[in-house]
Amino acid sequence: MPLIRLHTSLSYQPLRLSPKTPHTMKKTRICITTLEFPPDVGGVGESVARIAHMLNDIGYEVHVAVFHSKQRKDDNLRRSQTLSHLQDDICIHRLYPAIRSDNPIVQDFLSEVYFLLEQLHQRFQFSLFHGFFINETGFLTTLLAKELNIPVINSVRGSDLHKHVFNPKQHGQVTWTLANSDWITCVSHALRHRVCVLVPEVRYRTTAFWNSILPLDLSNLPVPENLNQLQGTVIGSIGRFRDKKGLEFLLDACAELAARIPLTLLLVGDYADRERSYWEQQVQASPIRDRIILTGLIERTQALAYLPYIDIFTVPSLHDGCPNAMLEAMLAERAIVGTPVDAIGEILRDRHNALVVPPGDSSALAYALWQLAQSPSLRQQLGQQARETVLNQLAPAIEQAHWAEVYDRVLQSVPEKMFALSA
Repeated sequence: MPLIRLHTSLSYQPLRLSPKTPHTMKKTRICITTLEFPPDVGGVGESVARIAHMLNDIGYEVHVAVFHSKQRKDDNLRRSQTLSHLQDDICIHRLYPAIRSDNPIVQDFLSEVYFLLEQLHQRFQFSLFHGFFINETGFLTTLLAKELNIPVINSVRGSDLHKHVFNPKQHGQVTWTLANSDWITCVSHALRHRVCVLVPEVRYRTTAFWNSILPLDLSNLPVPENLNQLQGTVIGSIGRFRDKKGLEFLLDACAELAARIPLTLLLVGDYADRERSYWEQQVQASPIRDRIILTGLIERTQALAYLPYIDIFTVPSLHDGCPNAMLEAMLAERAIVGTPVDAIGEILRDRHNALVVPPGDSSALAYALWQLAQSPSLRQQLGQQARETVLNQLAPAIEQAHWAEVYDRVLQSVPEKMFALSA
């Protein structure tokens, strides 16, 4: 579908909604803000897309405003613009602030995003804002919502409160955003606990519930390119590999295990750009460097295609949110070794649907991997239980019911006149 440019000069072509579309029947128009949305790579983007469709199915008119927290390396000097299109009944708006300098400062960049988001509201008159990720997204969205006297929900996803909260320059924004949210959702009870420690007065308007996942069909996926390189027991992980993922401990555990059995360490994804040199150094220094395969960034369907060939799926995170890759591995009936952190530790039960080891403990991780490598029957048992857990406890209908309750609570607490849409 062609994109429609919405310029800051207001000389844009309207995004027209056909009278036959369900939009004309919907009463409440909401705006979700996010730093990523498919085809952008990232778990938050995938979750936003899933949740946007859930809310659309409930009956909301859903708009998604996508922007980035700073200028990207490949961006050229440009005027500000918003590119909008209708995708599967969701209105997607990509906000591109003006770039007037080769080295723009972050406050100039974000203030332009704020202006574009405000323009979007002037046009569509949203009844509610919903920010995903507490940092730049949540602060900017909450500031605008409060100035417009519109309710705002913010969703904690993981790194926002596990990592960015330690930045002295962002701590004040994080706590202000939490304190001024009409409701806060978290993807784990551990994250909710941290929210309540940081801002105790929000404990009665904060809820925690896990991500959900749709059933997967792994029968018609492409054959992985380097399938012939997988030898021995295949130990795998999927994602963007960075500090929180515990990759050092996985490297050490696999090196210890490789002295006893043949194996391949399959890393489906790529390193975070800012940490690339460090991880390349760690892999090069590993005694099993010749047994490590890194695929680089690939499309989701290509990543899923590796799941049937992974004997043991690992989630050795030091902290995390509710990783979609783990839920996909559970649906694929993979035997999983994980750590008791965030939603990983809440979903996985040791020796029931996974083996659970302390974070940062390479020896415990190596022993768990060895147990599973030696016992195909245990792998099968844990894999089957993992799939049952996902189907019974992380079904989309369960998550959708949580979102419906949150939205009902927030919208019913505000005078009805705030929800009237412009004629």
